Amino acid sequence: MAADSSRLRLGGMALANGLMVHGPSQWAAAVVDDHGRTIVASGPRPQLAVGPLGRIPFARGVLRMAEMLMVVPAVRTGVPEARLAMEDAPVAPVMAGSMAASAASRYVLRSGLAQEAVAAVLGLAPSLLMMRASDASTWHAVEHKTIAAYEHGGEAGIADNAAEPKEHMRCGSNLVLPLMLATAAGNLAVRRLPSRRARVAGRAVALAASIGAAVEAFAFADRNPRHPVSRAIHWSGHAIQAGFVTREPAEHQLAVGRAAMEEILRAEGAASAVEAQG
Repeated sequence: MAADSSRLRLGGMALANGLMVHGPSQWAAAVVDDHGRTIVASGPRPQLAVGPLGRIPFARGVLRMAEMLMVVPAVRTGVPEARLAMEDAPVAPVMAGSMAASAASRYVLRSGLAQEAVAAVLGLAPSLLMMRASDASTWHAVEHKTIAAYEHGGEAGIADNAAEPKEHMRCGSNLVLPLMLATAAGNLAVRRLPSRRARVAGRAVALAASIGAAVEAFAFADRNPRHPVSRAIHWSGHAIQAGFVTREPAEHQLAVGRAAMEEILRAEGAASAVEAQG
């Protein structure tokens, strides 16, 4: 069944102990606290006054990513019981191992392209491993299943979130392949700069450009799912989801996902009513 275009376009983020969902103007979260209770809360979604920049390719991608990140502190403030995915994972040893392997590869490999390719893979590996080691991988599946249930069946369909697949076409994992390629290309270009200071500044610019390019590629794939480039992006994202960052959740976790979805729909409805009255 195709998603109804009149329904809210929702995104989300897996937490270590629950789920955050965001809509056009609000966020909502449902988490399980240390006593096993489900805590539900919502609030206005932070938004940037982007102006004309919001229509400029690449720049708009960086701004969209910044807005997504701004939701995190709002959720932590509104739901103190919420824990981020990385809080339950062995961050320090995994990051140290990745950095050591990346540094060693620069001595072993002669080709700049090979060095950047290996660095891109090693840069991704800690996130995948930590996500896999955390309960966030099951909550990630809850996110996908619950949002898909709403997209396919509306508010009434949320009750059937268990029947949806744990992979989703619009998952942020689809950013990974274009981000890796853009980052490698940008870093290769930066290597040609004449001074160390210029290369440091160049890497910052290249990172921002890479994020913008990845978001543009993500949006292109969403609009043109049958294009060969889109298929490659979606294939890579699906492989990452299936192999590393999603696991089938239990019914009590799906129930928490339903609570988060019900809250975001309530919050968005209330916000729309207030705006209409104003």
